[in-house]
Amino acid sequence: MPEHKVCDNTSKKFPTITKNYFGGENMKLLIKQRVFSWTDTYDVYDEYGNVKYFVKAEAFRLTHQLHIYDSMHNEIGMIKQRFFTLMPTFDIEINGQMFGSIEKQFTFFKPKYSLDYNGWRCDGDFMAWNYRVYEACCTVATISKEPLHWGDTYVIDFINPRNEILVLMLAVAIDAANCSQNK
Repeated sequence: MPEHKVCDNTSKKFPTITKNYFGGENMKLLIKQRVFSWTDTYDVYDEYGNVKYFVKAEAFRLTHQLHIYDSMHNEIGMIKQRFFTLMPTFDIEINGQMFGSIEKQFTFFKPKYSLDYNGWRCDGDFMAWNYRVYEACCTVATISKEPLHWGDTYVIDFINPRNEILVLMLAVAIDAANCSQNK
């Protein structure tokens, strides 16, 4: 397997992230939507199949408001959609503090997001199923939607364990932005 390389501006290929900076393999999270639920509800599993987090939307709201909880039912973050914006825009709070925002940009083919979030940027593919998250020119995480599942299912592949909650919150916000625009 190729190792992660430092980006150079001459290469058109995406950097691979099969090995992380800490010498081990990447960490993974699996986000699975609960299909038979009154509100948007997701379970988040680690690479061993253990429930690590869950996401629950508030019912009967004009905009999306999603709460993220750890396995002990402690709230770790919230994603709130702004009201009266042209494109879907979400504020991300972690442990009660505003941490950043994400706004879906108007594009014809390839989904793009304006991030004010940890100095990152994000691009998606034509089908809006696969995303790469960058810091400077290096890949921080990939977010992939798994086809042929009941409900939305995403796999998050990331390098740095300190980014786990940040990447999870971003993936949930991207899904919410895509759902908001399709309504």
